[in-house]
Amino acid sequence: MTEPAAPRPATITLPQPSANGSAPPPPAPSPRRRRLHTRISGLRTGLIAAAAALAVVMIFIIQNTRAVNISFLGAHLHLSLAVALILAVIAGALLMAAAGTARITQLRRIIRRDRSKPPAS
Repeated sequence: MTEPAAPRPATITLPQPSANGSAPPPPAPSPRRRRLHTRISGLRTGLIAAAAALAVVMIFIIQNTRAVNISFLGAHLHLSLAVALILAVIAGALLMAAAGTARITQLRRIIRRDRSKPPAS
């Protein structure tokens, strides 16, 4: 019977110095693949966020059903607390949108005015 051959030790190769005496640069790491961002993926993310926000709002409405009296500029209403707060948030968002729209319109007018001016010499 023959004896099984002894396993050979693993060989390690060392970097060989180049002509100028320095070691070659290490291999470049493989580039990481970037995730592709498309409009559909953005829409999907937005829908997921909107569904989560809707769930939070629904829980808020369910937990705040107590009716309250609201008086504003002579108007008197009897609404649930949740509806009153949501209406206040919507009103605040509309006011902020109006202010933002006014500022954007102002900046666009300035840009149009500056484009029509002859260049300074």
